[in-house]
Amino acid sequence: MNLPSTVKLVDVGPRDGLQNEKQLVPAAIKIELIHRLQEAGVKHLETTSFVSPKWVPQMADNAQVMAGLIRKTGVRYAVLTPNMQGLQAALAAPREQWPDEIVVFGAASEAFSQRNINCSIAQSIERFRPVAEAARAQGIHVRGAISCTVGCPYEGEIAPERVAMVARLMRDIGVQHIGVADTIGVGTPLKVKRALEAALQHYSVDDISGHFHDTYGQALANTLASLELGIWQYDTSVAGLGGCPYAKGATGNVATEDVVYLLHGMGIETGIDLDKLVDAGAFISDFLGRKPNSRAATALLNKREN
Repeated sequence: MNLPSTVKLVDVGPRDGLQNEKQLVPAAIKIELIHRLQEAGVKHLETTSFVSPKWVPQMADNAQVMAGLIRKTGVRYAVLTPNMQGLQAALAAPREQWPDEIVVFGAASEAFSQRNINCSIAQSIERFRPVAEAARAQGIHVRGAISCTVGCPYEGEIAPERVAMVARLMRDIGVQHIGVADTIGVGTPLKVKRALEAALQHYSVDDISGHFHDTYGQALANTLASLELGIWQYDTSVAGLGGCPYAKGATGNVATEDVVYLLHGMGIETGIDLDKLVDAGAFISDFLGRKPNSRAATALLNKREN
């Protein structure tokens, strides 16, 4: 089996993980979490989201977070900018506070696109076109996320052809990298492989990442299946931050700690110090008043106590 020797993890905890928390997390805590993650060796982070605070009040402090970061050489700082207003807000700060990368997000499900961002897939692509063009004109990398690539809470199973179509549309407007997301965590290895193979029709293996939710406990199995295709970049969330809003009480993003434990156990390099990562997860979990939603972190923390 020809697996990648190195994997890059994008920790989405500070943005995707925290955005739906009902408890308001102060900018200082978010900044400290980001600093702890980069000290643990995380080289790619989603830091915040430039969206209307009316829709996502947790991210209302986006400019404050970006201004407060002590940046580390070799780390890429990404922000979500779903439209031109978001991009303009992100670039309103002094240049040294600009993101290195912006993220736009579409869906492989027409119903999910309508419910999530109030427009069709085709309309969403046209909304992203000027965002991608303007970001690239400023030398900012453009990443796209494709939601619901294997299943949708409204449409059910999603055909791989839909993933290929959205990947092609994103490529055509200048999106440089795409994340293939199992947004509701219903994917199993064969389904995830088919979704990734569909995306590979339009992007190289170096420009695709996996984004797996653990709703049904399949995220690590799906990660392994993706590794077998040569996929070497993944979105993960420290302490498993972020639930699945479409499955009450279900877990959401796969925990960075669990993926790092898996990869290191396979001899695959990540550049991440697992102990420091566990500490970062414990820090934000303590603030939120709960235990980390990571089996590896729980086991390692228990081991320290004993």
